Amino acid sequence: MSITPDTTHHADPLHPPPRAQVLIVEDEPDHAEVMSEALRRPGHVCTIVGGVERAMDELRHGTFDVIVTDLRMPASGGVHGVSADGGDAGMVVLRSARKLQPAAETLMVTAHGDVPTARAAFKEGVFDFIEKPLDLEVFRTLVNRAAEKVLLRHEAAGAGLGELVSHEGFEGIIAGSEAMRRILRTVKGVAASTLPVLITGQSGTGKELIAQAVHKNSPRAKARFVALNCAAETETLLEDQLFGHIRGAFTGAEKDREGVFEYANHGTLFLDEIGDMPLKMQAKLLRVLETGTVVRVGSNEPRQTDVRLVSATNKDLQAMIARGEFREDLYFRIKGAQVTLPPLRDRRDDIPRIVMNALARTGQKLLPGRPVPSITDAAMMRLTAYDWPGNVRQLLNVVQNMVVTAAADVVGINDPIQLDLRHIPDEIRTGDAPEENDSGDAAPGSLAGAPLEQLEKRAIRETLRLTAGNREQAAKLLGIGERTLYRKLKEYGLK
Repeated sequence: MSITPDTTHHADPLHPPPRAQVLIVEDEPDHAEVMSEALRRPGHVCTIVGGVERAMDELRHGTFDVIVTDLRMPASGGVHGVSADGGDAGMVVLRSARKLQPAAETLMVTAHGDVPTARAAFKEGVFDFIEKPLDLEVFRTLVNRAAEKVLLRHEAAGAGLGELVSHEGFEGIIAGSEAMRRILRTVKGVAASTLPVLITGQSGTGKELIAQAVHKNSPRAKARFVALNCAAETETLLEDQLFGHIRGAFTGAEKDREGVFEYANHGTLFLDEIGDMPLKMQAKLLRVLETGTVVRVGSNEPRQTDVRLVSATNKDLQAMIARGEFREDLYFRIKGAQVTLPPLRDRRDDIPRIVMNALARTGQKLLPGRPVPSITDAAMMRLTAYDWPGNVRQLLNVVQNMVVTAAADVVGINDPIQLDLRHIPDEIRTGDAPEENDSGDAAPGSLAGAPLEQLEKRAIRETLRLTAGNREQAAKLLGIGERTLYRKLKEYGLK
């Protein structure tokens, strides 16, 4: 993997765009140099070759993330598969790239574009197809998008780049959005202390993963991490799980048993759904936290314990305190530091990374031996636009369903995607799923005969809605530069 973060031409050094190794196959030197210069500005590293024969040599011996090839180039050197007029030279490069550089994305450039050629190129796996004369801003945006797709694929495969920071004890946590980056910085700081931690957030946001991250980044990392769901047990069983019992304490107690406080001694105890703990148990838990000792059920002998407590809840504990449903003194005892996880709809930037990672892991687990599934831009847009009331847990379940039910190794918008339409924005809630063209992008709606300005204005407005107003992401989906998008917004009076 040769993509590296580019911090030279980006306003946000915490989330820089990828910088790629790009191979440009173009027989016109001046044109090749113009393309290269356009790509060097954002930091891409370009290698230029003037024909198919040299392209083959680079594909065999080099490593590239993005390959840009002209469609028509003069035949030379008797390269196998290239016609005498060189009209299919770019297709030969494309097919060779798929075999020799399978991790790369390919762009086709031509002055002779037609529908059959474009369809053939898309069937061969080309990322996109652009005609001469090039709009350099559009060209640069397409290369950036291709580079980002390669980076996401490598992140999903566990290349250790970008936001899947498993080497820092954050296994399974995708943190591309600034909101999640802030949370991980907080977690890393809190973990080094001895304070109890309260994690709040909706169901499915990954509270247990954060609790594990606190443990793995703490001085107790080599000791046990023990999790207990306080809502999963009756009050009697919960007391037994927490504190243990002695032999004969109740019917069936045939031997002594330690509870989770003793089992997690010198480690971390994670109490999930602590807001569902009965009031009587809250009082007993508070005493243990204050004294550091537990008394097993049926015993009078206190036992010393030393645990780091991490708690989690999806409830409003302060509102529960006002209603007399949760003890205020226990609340202040467990809330030494607080981490609040945002719902997935508030961190949409992370959705593509979560999807790509889940596709790779789910595909390897459920369909071993098959290629890692990919997903079309149209399907990804629908997933990104969805509100995800069940958060990350729901998204992972949907991806799992997509992998096992998709008709091919590419998941498209017409494949079964189990989503509740009430949580999809109006502009894509059209009943039947929109069709896709050969590139995997959504086909235009029934606006034949409408003025081009009306089509462009609607495309910009609806893309901004799909991206929740994220202009950078909207520009990428539209295939234009951010400055062009800003100019169009002003021109059409859009906000």
